Amino acid sequence: MSTCSGESGTTLPAYENAARQAAPVKILVAGGFGVGKTTLVETVSEIEPLRTEERLTAAGVGVDDLDGIESKAVTTVAMDFGRITLTDAGVALYLFGTPGQERFWFMWDDLLNGALGAVVLVDTRRLDRSFPAVDFFESRGLPFVVGANCFHGEQAYTAQEIAAALHLRDPATPVLMLDAREREDVRGVLLALLDLLIARAAESGAESGAAVRGASAASR
Repeated sequence: MSTCSGESGTTLPAYENAARQAAPVKILVAGGFGVGKTTLVETVSEIEPLRTEERLTAAGVGVDDLDGIESKAVTTVAMDFGRITLTDAGVALYLFGTPGQERFWFMWDDLLNGALGAVVLVDTRRLDRSFPAVDFFESRGLPFVVGANCFHGEQAYTAQEIAAALHLRDPATPVLMLDAREREDVRGVLLALLDLLIARAAESGAESGAAVRGASAASR
């Protein structure tokens, strides 16, 4: 029988206690429709991720572009949410996956509020689907890294070729290869983003990066 006395004797998992003590850092995970954003959040999250998926139906025919992802059966209609705590660094990354379909892009500005950085996930087989995410973050001045998702464990292009094809405004924007199903790959991309945030904070002399300062070195 359950009790409401607050004395159930249940101990919170260690990562829950660590997350409560860590400095929160909000990160967006964006990209085109079907590039693997939900998978990325699920792969690295230490908690059961929040998903807002709905099945694709006949109503989406002619609206949703399934070219190259014909087997996709569900889509995110609001956001994905997960968390990873870097205990040694005292940082908890709160990951918000954005919806990829054009009719849900109006939500991006709301999700942007409070974010310190972003991961733009791309599928090089359909690279044009991620142009809007790159444009969005560049126009709003939010630091981001590009993660090229290696579907089937393969990537036909180099980081330099992908950067050139995306026409990145800042040529120093990191482009990294990853398999969104592999935790260490995703963790590496997030650490690269933290490195970028620390560098940008140091360049500007701002204190906004204090929450993530030293996170990369401490958590490797």
